[in-house]
Amino acid sequence: MAKYNKAIVDRICSLIRGDSYTIAEICKNVGISEGLFYKWKAEKVEFFDAIKKAQEDFNEFLQVEAKKSLVKMLQGYTVTETKTVTVDTGEKTETGKPKIKIKEHTKTEKHIQPNPTLIIFTLTNRDPENWKNRQSTDITSGGEKLFEAPLTPEKRKEILEQWAVK
Repeated sequence: MAKYNKAIVDRICSLIRGDSYTIAEICKNVGISEGLFYKWKAEKVEFFDAIKKAQEDFNEFLQVEAKKSLVKMLQGYTVTETKTVTVDTGEKTETGKPKIKIKEHTKTEKHIQPNPTLIIFTLTNRDPENWKNRQSTDITSGGEKLFEAPLTPEKRKEILEQWAVK
């Protein structure tokens, strides 16, 4: 059984900060059982706090990366694609593998257009006053709502008079 020490805690926290490993994967990597992990978490406040801080750091990292990706997808971006065409020369190397010759090596720049769905999503969430993603079912006349609950008798009479055929 592994003994609790700062080196193991630091290793566990670095794994949590670095990727979305499961507890089982983390325990296997540092050489402890899952039961021991949960025992330390329940009994050692400093271990619990260190794990919690590492998880918060990882979540913060993910949010930053998501925002960077969002901006990139909103603006569009350029990527360079490399294509290599090879041909088998029919000869063999000393190890017996086929000798391959590069016939063509091309690089192509492609522009990835901004994502319209993402633009709409961003605008409706960041500026909802100007970019509403819902329809109004209000019935209006002259900019005034016709049917609001409750409809007073005076208002009903006024509406009927407006719509009466003369």
